[in-house]
Amino acid sequence: MRLLFVIVLSSLSHFIFAQGCCSGGAGSPIAGGAATGVLQENQMEVSVNYQFNQSNKFYSLNQETDALFENLRSDYVFFRTDYGLSKKLTLSIASGYFLDKSLIATNNADTTSSGGLGDLIIFPRFSVYNKDKNFKRTEIAIGLGLKTPLGTHNDSTLVISNEWVGDVYNTNPPTVQTTNGSNDLLFYSFFFRDYQKQKLRFFITSLFVRKGYNSLGMKFGDYSSLGIFASKTIYRKWGITGQLKAETIGEMQSAENINLLSLYSIDKQSTGSKKLFLVPQISYSQNGITVFATSEIPLYQYLNGTQVGSHHQFTVGVNYRFLTKKSEDPLPTLN
Repeated sequence: MRLLFVIVLSSLSHFIFAQGCCSGGAGSPIAGGAATGVLQENQMEVSVNYQFNQSNKFYSLNQETDALFENLRSDYVFFRTDYGLSKKLTLSIASGYFLDKSLIATNNADTTSSGGLGDLIIFPRFSVYNKDKNFKRTEIAIGLGLKTPLGTHNDSTLVISNEWVGDVYNTNPPTVQTTNGSNDLLFYSFFFRDYQKQKLRFFITSLFVRKGYNSLGMKFGDYSSLGIFASKTIYRKWGITGQLKAETIGEMQSAENINLLSLYSIDKQSTGSKKLFLVPQISYSQNGITVFATSEIPLYQYLNGTQVGSHHQFTVGVNYRFLTKKSEDPLPTLN
């Protein structure tokens, strides 16, 4: 049985609710069995997953508080293809599509929704160190990527229409836009230790996303995360994984002469957060195909001002890994 590295997906999940109750916004832009180490030369991995997010929990600092709206939810499909250009370099290209992204007002009085393409992610990874000795394998890899928007970040909703004033639209809050609209840089590191006889693996990942300004003069807070994992193969084809993930999101910023509160009803004081999650996962692998399911369980949340917090997040997906042609010097595989 070959247990693929789908377990990193939860540390790189796409949609983070916290970024302000009126601002919202994506934190990390990657989801679903995303970047880990490098592949073998000429090896390819194709991945697709579905992610559901929902929250009606509001926090002021680290305390629950009264809700400012009824519900925030999204249904997201993520696609990714990786290819081993050499035994040290892997290129990843990914994108996602929102089937639905909705904010439901208090008492279900009104709903603001959107859907469509999110971002394009180009994410090469380079192996710094890879050694296999005495049934133990150690790998260190780094990544530098770019996220660029494919969808819209300035979608609007018709507020009023009459013969005197015509049609009046309001820009939707970032919580229901399919992208934050900026070009962002991704910095990634991966440390892995595999005890092959025991079928036990430990690894650590870190991700930093440096956000840029979008065309509306908004800069979403930079995103940082650190994930610590333990994974065990059981019954030959099954894998179980536990992750402890810490993440921080910085406060939003605005360009000169842009007042986010008056223009877009965004209070910068109610953006930014610190969170800690427990992330369990189960997977089943056979013939290069891995099916997996995972969930994020919030352990601690500290949100600046008053914001909607994390509540429910579930991801299910499938990865398929294969060689496009035989490598002359293949890397060791996991058993």
